[in-house]
Amino acid sequence: MKYIDFFFLFIFFCRSGIPQDTLPLPDTNKLVIIFAGDIMGHDTQIVGAYDEAEKKYNYEPTFRYISDYISTADIAVGNLEVTLAGPPYKGYPQFSSPDELAIEAKKAGFDVLINANNHALDRGNTGFQRTLDILDSLQLLRAGTYRDTSEKEKYHPLIIEKNNIRIALLNYTYGTNGLKIDPPYIVNRIDRKQIQVDLEKTKLAETDYSVVCMHWGKEYEREENAEQAELADFIFKMGADAIIGSHPHVIQPIRFLTFPDDSAITYPVVYSLGNFVSNQRAQYKDGGIIAELHFSKISNNTRLDSLLYLPYWVWREDHKEGKSTFYVLPVASYETNPDSFNLTPGDIYRLKRFADDSRKHLSGCKESGYYLNRKGPDNTEVQP
Repeated sequence: MKYIDFFFLFIFFCRSGIPQDTLPLPDTNKLVIIFAGDIMGHDTQIVGAYDEAEKKYNYEPTFRYISDYISTADIAVGNLEVTLAGPPYKGYPQFSSPDELAIEAKKAGFDVLINANNHALDRGNTGFQRTLDILDSLQLLRAGTYRDTSEKEKYHPLIIEKNNIRIALLNYTYGTNGLKIDPPYIVNRIDRKQIQVDLEKTKLAETDYSVVCMHWGKEYEREENAEQAELADFIFKMGADAIIGSHPHVIQPIRFLTFPDDSAITYPVVYSLGNFVSNQRAQYKDGGIIAELHFSKISNNTRLDSLLYLPYWVWREDHKEGKSTFYVLPVASYETNPDSFNLTPGDIYRLKRFADDSRKHLSGCKESGYYLNRKGPDNTEVQP
């Protein structure tokens, strides 16, 4: 039924004296997807996660204060910027993190880990293969990396259907730090002709909305560059509906683009989410945002109702024995109940500095109210 038909039907029933609460309403479905930034694994994080008493790694603290939010979303996506190549574990420059990092990400509520990024080949073909094996064993969906062409043909783009809404995810990286991959393994590279072909394939799959996740830009630059902006224009003109960016390790702007041939449609691009968790402690690098996309579908019409952001700061709690524990701490969670956290005066200064910097940088966007009103992304009540 078209919207105009429903309008006239509504007027007819009202004039006929039929109670409005008995009117047939169009089917409405809602969906919330969240996107988190770079999940890193520096040496200090690896050392800090090791439990001497249990003789194993424990990453539960990393997700402790944000897992309720992640798990409330219908679909949660993160950028895994390490390999799961097994021991010896190592941070920068060629990352291999313990499997427990991915295990806790799964427990926290992540559904998809994209990993077409510049560290995908840090441990060569063996590490690449093992990373895919571990993600698959955990039943974590993935995008951007594939064992061979047949797997890519089957799973790229990654199509997820939930609440009667079909979402396509596509993931590309600018490079792999000069490391070359051996066939048959595949890492999606930023290639305009290929992106065009892939988006055509997305249309044929009759998806409701397509999100392109781009690993791009220059590290530590807080503004998008001309290459990113021009590439975003191209991707939207090829048929994408939204772009989510990573790699700079700092937050870059959220823009809402329109085009002259159809100015009624707005295309959102989050140029960089920043870090989800890392040991980068300098200003602007010590936190990030989660992009929160709210969709609704009425009959066969799907729309993006809102794009919100949730800022979080990475709290590194240093211990006397020289180890550190890392927590992803939502800014609003601390602001709502600061006495719940054992932050030092220096920690409080850096958290507030990060919050101020981020909010000023994203002043044209609306912040998620999740930790302020204790409601989940789909507006349902969340128990404290």
